[in-house]
Amino acid sequence: MARRHAHSEEAEINITPMLDVVFIMLIFFIVTTSFTKETGASIIKPQAEQAAALQNGTILIGVRPNDEIWMAKRPIELREVRQMVERAKAENPEGSVVIVADKGSRIGTVTRVMDQVKLAGVEGVAIAAENPGG
Repeated sequence: MARRHAHSEEAEINITPMLDVVFIMLIFFIVTTSFTKETGASIIKPQAEQAAALQNGTILIGVRPNDEIWMAKRPIELREVRQMVERAKAENPEGSVVIVADKGSRIGTVTRVMDQVKLAGVEGVAIAAENPGG
């Protein structure tokens, strides 16, 4: 009588479906993430009692106390504001413009920046402020 030898097979776990799920989740989070944009200038915001959070302020323009205007992390000239806002608005039509003016900046500079933003076709312009309560 022939003797049978039992061959032991090792159990193997197939992780391919798990990797597929992980990559799909990674793609989902990358696509749905909104990144915070900054002006690139160090600015001390003024305080306002009625300061409210703006949900989709995606085009940020910084005005420093020395009348420097910052956008996309670099200083720009006043005449460049309009074309940069037009370009940013074309990329994100739902975005709004927020002017982040230092509390020591001059109102004339902020007003000229607002004029350039309106000439670019943006009606709603907000000015950033901090709530005194934090």
